[in-house]
Amino acid sequence: MDAQGHGQADDFDPADQWVFDPNTGSYELRLNPAGDSADITPQEPASSRPRSRRRAPDPEPEPTPPRGRRRTAGKPEKPAGPTSRRKPKPKKSKAKKALYWGSGTLAFLLVGGSVAAYLVYQHLNNNIKKIDVGENNAAVSDGPMNILVIGTDKRDGKGNEGYGDAGSVGHADTTILFHVSADRTNATALSIPRDMITDIPDCTTREDGAKKFIRGEEGVRFNTSLGQEGRDPSCTWATVEKLTGLNINHFMMVDFNAVKTLSSAVGGVEVCLAKDIDDPKSHLKLSKGRHTIEGEDALAFVRTRHSVGFESDLDRIKLQQQFLSSMMRKMKSSGTLTSPSKMWDLANSATKALTVDTGIGTVNKLKDLALNLSKVDLKNVTFVTVPVVDNTDGATVKLDEAKAEPLFAMVRQDVSLTEVKKKEKAAKAKQAAKLKGPKADPANVRVKVLNGSGRMGAAQETVDWMQNSEGMLRSSNGGNASADLKKTTLEYAPNQADQARRLADSMGLPATALKEGTEDAAPMAEMTLTLGADFKGAGTPIVAPSKAPKDIQRVEADDKSVCAK
Repeated sequence: MDAQGHGQADDFDPADQWVFDPNTGSYELRLNPAGDSADITPQEPASSRPRSRRRAPDPEPEPTPPRGRRRTAGKPEKPAGPTSRRKPKPKKSKAKKALYWGSGTLAFLLVGGSVAAYLVYQHLNNNIKKIDVGENNAAVSDGPMNILVIGTDKRDGKGNEGYGDAGSVGHADTTILFHVSADRTNATALSIPRDMITDIPDCTTREDGAKKFIRGEEGVRFNTSLGQEGRDPSCTWATVEKLTGLNINHFMMVDFNAVKTLSSAVGGVEVCLAKDIDDPKSHLKLSKGRHTIEGEDALAFVRTRHSVGFESDLDRIKLQQQFLSSMMRKMKSSGTLTSPSKMWDLANSATKALTVDTGIGTVNKLKDLALNLSKVDLKNVTFVTVPVVDNTDGATVKLDEAKAEPLFAMVRQDVSLTEVKKKEKAAKAKQAAKLKGPKADPANVRVKVLNGSGRMGAAQETVDWMQNSEGMLRSSNGGNASADLKKTTLEYAPNQADQARRLADSMGLPATALKEGTEDAAPMAEMTLTLGADFKGAGTPIVAPSKAPKDIQRVEADDKSVCAK
């Protein structure tokens, strides 16, 4: 595309292209050839372009002529009555313009760049690369959203010859599952260690309309879910869904160049080191303290691991989380949001760096996604590493299921790790009040279990667990419920409240599952427990824990005190 009758679109001078529109209070990108009228759009044919004209000074006013009187030739006609003029729209405040420009910074740093693309024309679509993963989800949907962000170690691109493995088609080197809550008040970014041993399920790739089935593998490194055996992001997508139990909406993939170009586009990113670092493998050499880095230094920072902590990939993830948090803060700063040239650089760099699924494969769709996620405040964004333990080989790690499953359950049930929402506190108080009081002895709990979960044999499985593990010998199988339910419920009479509290405590039922009747029951009557779709298995709590497991690796996005050790 010839932007100004000479050069290419990549050669734009942003300072010459951004024009302030007083009607909207925002800057707009104009792609007109030099000399064209400012109100001509690039698609308008020359024949329909209005000629530029200056308004002559109004002549001296004269009385309005009587109806039917002919005016003298050459004198302008004045309308009868007062002149009607459209009231100009009020200008947007600086804060609102900043929100327009930077509202997408929270869906990883690339979504922030995507919202900058809202200010440019369709030609930026040509920068975006798309991969069909067999899902064509809407850019925005109601409820929680999960965006898979993949950083690959593929060496394509100028200046990247010295990175990664020579000849490699790339691995899932850095993988983050970005979960945004249904009410858009908080977000959790799950970093998945590349050297974690896991199972990769069967997957199907699609290239130029041709499908290719790729058989899965058991007990292999997570990073082989991409690039190896012909796998593309659809295989990483399937692997993460199987691992976490979360449904993914979209993916974004970037390579080495993304860190270099985006860090430079925002004018550098501040990082902190608790000690001097000289890593010959990543080429990072920085002294203790705070530094503002960009380009090659930024890439070296997120790649280094041999001079921090225990020199493991887990220590490198800490550096990446610090860098991304700082990048997000910089992108939301007024110095970035109020600079048209910086926003242009950011938009151009971001769209060139992106490979995405077809559901967000245009600038407009990325803009819609970014604006939808813009409500999340940085103080409510938490980076957390999936809990793992060392493997016996000393080179890999494996999932710490005892800590990982409660964490995944919190994310699945949309519980914020920041614990700042008022409704969360209210729900805890309500549950504490409803479940407060004496609990019956397990042997005195009488309950009939109905299966409304849609899972075969769930009622008998639960009865067996109650009797053999919990000592609730007076439990029975009531068969299938009249209809499947989304949520598990426990119906009981007021004089059975102590039994209900005991059962709720054992099964991890939320207060909302307890349905108290109005009349007391007979001494030998049973409560009714109806299993819903939220039932995951006997002994697995129905409700997610209200607090994250202890000792997990986590970083709050607005915490500026983090320094690499």
